[in-house]
Amino acid sequence: MAIKVGDRLPDGKLTESTEFGEACPMPPKDVNVAEAAKGKKIAIFGIPGAYTPTCSAKHVPSYLANLDKLKAKGVSEVWCVAVNDGFVMAAWGRDQKATGKIRFLGDGSAAWTRALGLELDLSARGMGLRMQRFSMLVDDGVVKHVNIEAPAKFEVSDAETMLRQLG
Repeated sequence: MAIKVGDRLPDGKLTESTEFGEACPMPPKDVNVAEAAKGKKIAIFGIPGAYTPTCSAKHVPSYLANLDKLKAKGVSEVWCVAVNDGFVMAAWGRDQKATGKIRFLGDGSAAWTRALGLELDLSARGMGLRMQRFSMLVDDGVVKHVNIEAPAKFEVSDAETMLRQLG
């Protein structure tokens, strides 16, 4: 069953790399979800994969363009999560010119994705188990809004929808 409004964000471990060496990201560090969310209002959006067309051309740019508006409405951080490793997420964040603005967090084993109930099997397309496209607003670990996209859609998980929900 998918996560819903009123649920506590499931704890788990994601990975994040924010430093770069000569050619690639430095080894990712573990991020404990419960600790990272404690006392913060976070806009989280999940995507099927880094470097995929809709994610790169629409989803990340939507949050990047609206970052100041989200922060003005009390959002502490914006997280982008995908079933990719922390190295890939860091490189993609850099390519999107979003490093230091949006946290790019990897769920390489899809364990947190499963805990959210938002797994998406794209094996038929050669992508394996991925995360459904979604967004949610989490306040001190509690889900206040959740927007799960229908398959192959990008209609309700964008930053503009999140801004409307913030009032």
